[in-house]
Amino acid sequence: MNERIKELRKTLGLTLEKFGERVGVTKVTISRIENNVNSVTEQMFKSICREFNVNEEWLRDGSGEMFIIPEDETAALVSDLLEDSDNEFYQSILEVVRTYQQLSPTSQEVLREFGKKCLENMKNRKD
Repeated sequence: MNERIKELRKTLGLTLEKFGERVGVTKVTISRIENNVNSVTEQMFKSICREFNVNEEWLRDGSGEMFIIPEDETAALVSDLLEDSDNEFYQSILEVVRTYQQLSPTSQEVLREFGKKCLENMKNRKD
């Protein structure tokens, strides 16, 4: 979990100090957690998840997505995209969905697996 806290902090673009402020601890505490000197308390775990909208499963064991996207936010994102049907990006997305629907179930599964592998590779990539 300690290495995922560091990954989260870097993804958010926060310094040790700013990250610590948001969860109510010092930068030294965050540094000690990131370097496996200190363990993460359950209270700290809950604070991190709540403050940064982090998926608890991801923080505990690395499974799933880093962040939780609330359902209402997902609906708002889709709504924004669909409101402008003249947008080239909207047209591209629509064509991708149409083409996907024309594929056989086996081909659809291959694409889903490809997408999962791409996401894994992006998560595992070291910059």
